[in-house]
Order: sequence, then structure tokens, then C-alpha cells
Amino acid sequence: MIRIGPAGSGGLGNLAGIEAVARMGLDCMEVEFTYGVRMKPEDAPAVGEMARRHHIVLSVHAPYYINLASEEPAKLSASRTRILDSCQRAHAMGARNVVFHAGFYQGRTAHETYARIRDAVNALQDRIAANRWNVVLCPETTGKPSQFGSLEELFQLTADTGCGMTVDFAHLFARHQGKLDWNHLLLQLPGMFHAHFSGIEYGPKGEKRHIRTTETFFRPLAEALVAKNPDITLISESPQPLKDAAMMKQVVQQLWDAVR
Repeated sequence: MIRIGPAGSGGLGNLAGIEAVARMGLDCMEVEFTYGVRMKPEDAPAVGEMARRHHIVLSVHAPYYINLASEEPAKLSASRTRILDSCQRAHAMGARNVVFHAGFYQGRTAHETYARIRDAVNALQDRIAANRWNVVLCPETTGKPSQFGSLEELFQLTADTGCGMTVDFAHLFARHQGKLDWNHLLLQLPGMFHAHFSGIEYGPKGEKRHIRTTETFFRPLAEALVAKNPDITLISESPQPLKDAAMMKQVVQQLWDAVR
């Protein structure tokens, strides 16, 4: 099943955003804690109830200010707290996948950075298990080769820790300078995963910024997805997430209708 929805509520707020997602015939929504976990714990259950009422699958994006590879104790502690706070709200909402950008190399080798992030993820998962939170940590593929988060690194992290992953197709497109075969990529991925997509502006160093998603850019990926039909939640991260998610949903539906 290919579920499609927006990153965030388009400024409507979570409750109204879920209602808008449902009205538009979309399937999922990512609750964005971009600049901090500002949702009060007591407010999370109502968001989850609204989503269940409308059959909308929720996920959570933890704050951007996270670096699990930091050697500064204060920054590492703050990163862990932001992820755990996101997990608590996600559990209370019934959101399964918790997305985050794992960390940065900052002059260390890829091996050293990986080891620090692996150990941090294992420690976080111990806390999640102790709290009995029904969530999955899903570190995200990143858009620059200078950042931790290549597909290979995340495959290794999932193998070593049992965590999930978020496949940001646009980030991978930028990371590989547009030289990406969607069919070949999907053959490498599991049958169930969480994903992001948007238009993307990039340069020699990789991602510059997310831009509006055009049908022309999305259609090749949509064709590959329909051909494989993974169990996927696909989140639109464009500057107009609701509108572009609706376009993506329409393209996928057209492709399904053509093969039936």
C-alpha cells in the first residue's frame, strides 16, 4: 500500500490539519517538531484520536537540532532529550515512526561517527523499551555526502541496532547528483518503510533546499513505486506539502487505474 500525505499541517494546526488531510483524500501526516517539541503531553492523545477517526496514519519528525555524534556532553544530552520527547508524544498519538537527522562527521572519520551514532541509538532504544513506547526510531537519509546518512550507513545502522529508517528520495537524488535509478533503488529497500519526497535544488556538494514538487519530477518514482507496491508512508516535504501531496496521490491513482 502506498500512503501519501504532508509534512505538517500547512499552518492549520494538527487537529485541523488532520481534517484537511482527510478531506483531500490523503492517507497520512507527519507531525513536525521542527524547532522543538512544543506539543504538551496532555494534548497528544486528542491528535491521535482525530487521526484514528479519519483513518490517517501519523508519524513524527523530531527537531532538526540533533547530533548523536557530538563529543560535547551538553549537545549529546539535548539531542537525546529531543528524540525521547518526540517519542513520548508519538506514542501518545499512536504515531509509529519517529524521524530524525542522526548527526554530523565534524572532522571525524565515517567509522568513528557511525560508532557514536550506533551506540546512541542503542541507548535510546533501551529507554524506549523501558517506557514501553510503541515507536520506531527512523533516522533519515541526508542530501549531502558530507553528512552522516548515506543509504549504506543506514542499512548498517538498521542491521546493528534494529532501528527503522526514513528514505528521503529527494535527498538521495541530490546526494547522487540526479543519477539515480528508482527501480534499482527500490529493489534494495525492504518491503515496508517510511519515506519523504519533494522537489530538490542541489549543487556539487549535494542538497541546497527543498522546492515544489512537479508531476514531471515525481512520475518516474511513482511508476517505480506502483510497479513494486511496497508498504510505504510517503510524506511530501515540499514548501506546499498539502497541495503537492494531493498531486502525488493523484499521479499514483492514475497509474493504478492504468494497470488494473
